[in-house]
Formats: sequence, structure tokens, C-alpha cells
Amino acid sequence: MKKRIYWLSLALVAGQAGHAFAQGPSDALRYSRLQFGGPARTQGIGGANVAVGADFGNLSSNPAGLGLFQKSEVHITPGVGLGESTGRMDNSSAAQNDTKNSFHIGSAGLVLANRRPDDDQSTNWRGGSFALGFTRLADFNTSFRYGGTLNDRKVGNLALTADDQSYLASLRRTVGFDGYGQENIDNLRNQASNGEYYSLNALAYGAYLSRIAKDPRTGADIGIASTTRSGPIQQAETSVARGSASQFDLGYGASYRDRLYLGIGVGLVSSNYTSVKTFTERESDPNTHLSDYTLREELKTSGTGINARVGAIYRATDALRIGASIQTPTFTWLTDNYNAVFTTTFTAQGNDVVATSLPTGPVGVKSLDQTFAPYAYTLTTPFRANGGLAYTLGKHGFVSGDVEYVSYGQARLHNNSNDANGSDYPFTAENSDIQALYKNTVNLRFGAEGRFDIFRVRLGYARYGDPYKADTNNERAQNFYTGGFGLRQNNFFLDLAGVYTTFNQDYTAYDLGGLEPLVKINHSRFTTSVTAGLTF
Repeated sequence: MKKRIYWLSLALVAGQAGHAFAQGPSDALRYSRLQFGGPARTQGIGGANVAVGADFGNLSSNPAGLGLFQKSEVHITPGVGLGESTGRMDNSSAAQNDTKNSFHIGSAGLVLANRRPDDDQSTNWRGGSFALGFTRLADFNTSFRYGGTLNDRKVGNLALTADDQSYLASLRRTVGFDGYGQENIDNLRNQASNGEYYSLNALAYGAYLSRIAKDPRTGADIGIASTTRSGPIQQAETSVARGSASQFDLGYGASYRDRLYLGIGVGLVSSNYTSVKTFTERESDPNTHLSDYTLREELKTSGTGINARVGAIYRATDALRIGASIQTPTFTWLTDNYNAVFTTTFTAQGNDVVATSLPTGPVGVKSLDQTFAPYAYTLTTPFRANGGLAYTLGKHGFVSGDVEYVSYGQARLHNNSNDANGSDYPFTAENSDIQALYKNTVNLRFGAEGRFDIFRVRLGYARYGDPYKADTNNERAQNFYTGGFGLRQNNFFLDLAGVYTTFNQDYTAYDLGGLEPLVKINHSRFTTSVTAGLTF
């Protein structure tokens, strides 16, 4: 049975436990919080297509819409994303900007339609369409940076030094408190002596950022200590993430008397996520040998999953359509690969206690690199329920609106003991954290299309609700502003869409029970997509 890896993640969202397992609530949210995808037409109307029909985007939202196709079609949708962010530490007036751009294929697929002639009244089932294709449902491409200075401050009646708020403070432990015992210290020694580390705290110990503290009278181990510094401490971090979650779908939609449309679909999910973070602390205390240190982390996660969905559209009148669909939870197999490097710089200046293995005099740079063993686990994301209305304006276009329900607190992490890289760890604490952190959320999507001879004009807006229970002002909701143009000429069509997305993030690099600095990050991203296709 492989040993499950622990590390102190520098990728924590505010409110999560700092000394956490490699897998936790942030992973569950990452793969549960999807965006609307599909061809440029779907994106141009803000993804509001649950009741529209005859749109390839229905394959991943409401497969009943496939029953409205009159002709077969094939298409491809390349796209470009331009991202920007602004990060600012608490009590720091200096904001730092960063950018992250990407090229992607947003959608590609084939629809094969089969419709009975109008004079064939042998059955009430008038026709149907089979579709298969690819849809990009989540964009993980983001980047941010921030920097600032920790200073002495007061929190209520508590006086804090800059060092009390630093990352090194998170390494300190006392035997007998918070479940920390002698076995933890023995485990730390064993990892260092073997040169194989299973936790980021142990890696910090190997890089001489912490040491085992002893009772001066008895010589017994009493905890873990780290360098105590006075004066200001400079912090900086850069974070770059890339990847996406995409879905390969098979679906069928049928028309009953051109009044009721029913559909079913199966999705195979593929996800790839890479995060690289570089965190630095620097100080100028003349009493300490430590000058600065840098932690670089790289996490690569790949996975595959499966889900299914059913849907219906009812034509209440010639102009009004009502749609609904339900998607099962997505069961996903995931594997994490993680690497961490501590680089520490010591000088001869200082009178503090350092590890006995460090030579005297200028000691230069110590670098410790550890690639942790891969770890396999599974994730079940929440089910999704959609409802929508569409009203056609004769041959002049339509307006539409969707409501989507997602219960993010229902996501669950599970072990994958059947995998050679898995374990039998139960994830009880992590799943409790997911329930405590996340809530039921409603996502809203609105769209409109105007038709002017062979041309199409589209507008849309979507608001995806804040999944955090702690946010009372919906500060971390996502807003999507969309628009697009289209051209229909004989059996050829060309669509262009732009989607401008904004969302905010509260971020902490480590956990000190609320004493750590909070970073406010504002993200924006503009995605342009072009769909070219043929009908036949």
C-alpha cells in the first residue's frame, strides 16, 4: 500500500486549513465549477440554450435540443484567451499585475440528423439526431503575483511581530498541543535521515528552516522551532496555472409530433491541471543567519471521468419553448504529481541557533529538491439541474434564459485503493470541510439572437453564483458578458463570439488561524472564439 503524501500547500483559499492534505476542498471546487462551452453561437448568447434547441451546445447542456435539428452539420471552434489579474496584500498599497494567455479548441463535433418527410404520418416520432463531439467546459489558465512587507501590528489585544505572521511561524509545533506528539518528531527525523520526504514541513526541516527544540534540563524533544526574526519581512509570490477540463459527448435527441423533444447523452471528461508557485520571504535582521528562502512548488493533476444527462423541451406554443435537463454527478479518477524545492540562503552574520550540520562562517545557499510519489484518488462532483425558457420572435430571432442549480457541498473525495498509486485513506476530514465551506448555488444565463437576412447578432450575460458559505455579499461570483456575430450562406456558416469574464479570489499562502496576510486578487479574461461549419 503506497503512503499518502502530505504537504503544506501554498495554494490555499482563505478559510481552508493550512496544514492540509494534498487533496482537499479546493480540488473539489476546481473540477465542479464549470463554465458554459460549445460553439461560438452558444457562447455568444451566454450559454442560455437549454430551451433553444438545434444548437450543438445542447449536447452538453440539454440533449433534447438535438431533436430540433433539420439538417446534419459539422463544425470546429478554435479560440484565444487573454487573461489579466491584479494582486494586493492586506495593508499594502502596491498592487501587482500579471497576464496569462492561451490558445485552445473550444468545440468540435458532428450532428447527423434524420427527419421523416411531412407526408409520412406513419408514426408520431418525426425525426431525431445523433451527435458526437468535444466541448471545453473549464479554463484553468490563470496567473497572479503579489508582494509586500509584513510589519508589527495589533489584532484586537494581541500584539504581533512580523515574524508571528510569517510562513516560518506556521512550521512551529509543540509536543502535546493540537495532536502533535513525539511520533511526529521521530517521523521527521526518519525522513531527514533517509533523504526521502513525505511532507513539506519535513522538507523545510531538511532545508534548515526549522529544527527540533529540546528541553534544556532533560534533553527531551519538546517541539519544532524555526528562526525567530525581528523587523520587517518582505514576501512575494508568483502563481501560474494552466490546463482545462473538456468533455467528449455522445447524444441523441428525438422529436415527438414536433411538440415534445427528448434527449439523452453520455460524457467522457478529460482534465489536465498544472500549477507552478514560487514563494519568497526575505529579511534583514542582523541577529539571524538566515537571509532569505524560496519555495517553488509544481503540481500536475490529470484525470478522466464519466457522466450522463437527460433532457426535454416542450413547445408550449409556436413561439414559447420550455426546457429542462439533469446531469448525473461526474465520477472522476485523478492522479497528482507534486514537486517542491526549498532554496535557503544563510550568511555568517547572526547569533541565533542554527542546525549543527551547518558549517560555521559564510554558508551560502542550501537547496533541497523532492519529487513526491504520484497519488491516485477519485472525486464525485455534484449533479446539475437546468431549466430554461426560449421565446422566438418569428423569423427575426429569439430571447432565452436559463437557471442552473449546483450543490457544491455535495462533492466528495474518495480513495482509489485499487490503483498502485492509491491508498485506503478515507478523506473524512476533507469531505467534512467541503460540506462546511461550500453551499447550494444558482447560476443564471440570458441570451438573445437577432436575424437580419444572412447575418446574426447575439448578446448574452451569465452570473455563476458564489459557492462559499462564508461570503454574504457574493464577492466570488463569476460574471460573463458575451456577444457575437454570425453568417449563414447556403450550407456554410461562420460565427464569432467574445466572452469577458470577471471573478475575485481571496488567497492565503499558508494558515496561521487568521493571522496570516490575506491577498485580494481580481481576475479578468477575454476569450474570442470562431466557429466554421457546414450543413448537409
